[in-house]
Amino acid sequence: MHMKGAVFNGPGTPLQIAELSVSGPQPGEVMVRMTASGVCHSDYHVVLGEWAAQTPLVLGHEGAGIVVEVGDGVTDVNVGDSVALSWTPSCRRCLYCVSGRPQLCTSAVQNAYRNVLPDGTTRLSRGGDPVYSYLSVGSFAEYAVVPESGAIKIADDVSPAIAALVGCAVTTGVGAAMNTVPVAPGSTVAVIGAGGVGLSAIMGARLQSPATIIAVDLSEEKLELARRAGATHTINARETDVVGAIKEISGGDGVEYAFEAIGRAGTIEQAYAALAPGGTAVVVGQVPSGVKISIDPMAMSGRELTLTGSNYGSSRPSVDFNRILGLHSSGALDLELLVGDRIPLADINEAFTAMGSGATGRTVIEFP
Repeated sequence: MHMKGAVFNGPGTPLQIAELSVSGPQPGEVMVRMTASGVCHSDYHVVLGEWAAQTPLVLGHEGAGIVVEVGDGVTDVNVGDSVALSWTPSCRRCLYCVSGRPQLCTSAVQNAYRNVLPDGTTRLSRGGDPVYSYLSVGSFAEYAVVPESGAIKIADDVSPAIAALVGCAVTTGVGAAMNTVPVAPGSTVAVIGAGGVGLSAIMGARLQSPATIIAVDLSEEKLELARRAGATHTINARETDVVGAIKEISGGDGVEYAFEAIGRAGTIEQAYAALAPGGTAVVVGQVPSGVKISIDPMAMSGRELTLTGSNYGSSRPSVDFNRILGLHSSGALDLELLVGDRIPLADINEAFTAMGSGATGRTVIEFP
């Protein structure tokens, strides 16, 4: 079958809208007709050359769609089901999967992180040559073939844009504050970065009833969204010393929890420096390859500080996607707040240009 997809051919070149061939699903796989895809900063890392990836490659990993075909042995979904896609398709057998940490699945690291399916191959091609699917998803295309565990059945009435964002940004941010390091009621929280992941972390923290949520960003438009998401205080990092302002707002010592949702060495160090004794900083954002940070180990031991990471919000997609969507439908999470521009696939390069200039809201590709 033929379809259109946005193909990445190498850093420094625009994505190319190309005609691709897609073959049917093999055993344990699912073919999905895409209805929406978010444009995530992880895709942008590849476009900029900050993360290496084999080419040609269909980017996109934050997607939703309708199942149109299933391979042999598939039991989780049927043709016609609405699904949100997970970029850590779990094998369900390794140590991490069976111990309840599928976001660390060994198979996902070996296959999805190499942009191939579990058998080490791809279902996409162009002129007979293989085309890879980013994180075993490749949602910047009209169709995607994904592992069964990467297609999570959801209710048919969920907005495709919302379902797509739950596939990455929302689950990453909400999960960081609810799963990785659950925020305690009455506590103090800082979230550095008010993009899609940061706003989701604010919403996830708010559900835990902290006393204070401090949002930090360079953009007043994003800080306004942060207030709407539940931030009690905001700091414009262009105008204010971030660590000093956080400590002043939190009473002098710092915050008990700090979530870094950008992926920069300087902001990770700020999150750590803003902690009160006994506090925990969580690295949610992902940095370019090779970036290092500098922290004071004497402060870590002397003040009993914790610095930890969160991958995909420590989520179990098969459980957490629908849990989050339930919170949205009940009004506890306003996920519509995250949706910015809605564009056709043909405008994907403009979406990356807007991302580079600090656009507010998550751009979502909508498919006819």
